[in-house]
Amino acid sequence: MKYYIGVDLGGTNVRVARVSEQGQIVKVIKEATEIEQGVEHVLDKIIRMIEEIGELDTISGIGMGVPGPVDTDNGVMMLATNLPGFEGYPMAETIRKHFNIPVFADNDVNVACLAESFHGAGKGYPLCYYVTISTGIGGAFSFNNRLVSGKNGYAGEIANIIIDRNREKVNYLNVGAVENEASGTAITRKGKAVFGDHIKHAGMVFDMAREGDEKALKIVDDMAYDLAQMFSSIAHVVDPHIFVVGGGCMKSKDVFWDKMIQYYKPMVHIGMQDVIFAEAMLDEPGLVGAAMLPMSFGK
Repeated sequence: MKYYIGVDLGGTNVRVARVSEQGQIVKVIKEATEIEQGVEHVLDKIIRMIEEIGELDTISGIGMGVPGPVDTDNGVMMLATNLPGFEGYPMAETIRKHFNIPVFADNDVNVACLAESFHGAGKGYPLCYYVTISTGIGGAFSFNNRLVSGKNGYAGEIANIIIDRNREKVNYLNVGAVENEASGTAITRKGKAVFGDHIKHAGMVFDMAREGDEKALKIVDDMAYDLAQMFSSIAHVVDPHIFVVGGGCMKSKDVFWDKMIQYYKPMVHIGMQDVIFAEAMLDEPGLVGAAMLPMSFGK
């Protein structure tokens, strides 16, 4: 059996796991990232953690999942907001030279998509589009278990898709960008505007909708419609076999999921209406997906 190393690198914590080719996590080590001590410190830490995993003679490759777009050909981050100093730094090459093992890197949402494609809800479907609806909205696309990351690593960055140009300007994203209208952060913002500052998170709005509050139901209904528009835009470009959806907002899918699919169907051609919508299955898609990168790139 082949084994791989998966590295889940975030601004707060870094985790390293030994994962089988069947997606089983055998061992995990977690430490604080300590990015304030510099890039070299973080990479030295990752190398040490990989060594602590042990049994490196059984490892066929190393994969890294990182926040932000990645130049997958060279294994460098194109944008490193949460990891200052990593932008353009040859992180994959540094680790490869140390271990003399193939090392690959990609965006954390992309690797979650890969995990679901190999071993989760998208398993067995050639065209899988993964969407996460949480604090923000992200996406990724895989074809036959290979990620489509794009020329600059931005493929799947669906947060900026415009679903209505007549909305208010919120931040650096486009006016009417779906992340600003249908993410957990957006629902919290809209909840505060309607109910006051006691709304602390999107879950409070979802709870009020469950209780039948008309204003909360309107916010959720708008969310479902906006998400449907986003999914229809994606579908008209890639026509996937399945949409796999994860993220924190899926804990409240009972209040928006069926409405979203109902709104989606009339927005696409009749022949596209049978696309499967499925909830993400895996508990650790970041680690599993990172470990699957060598399998994917090695095809």
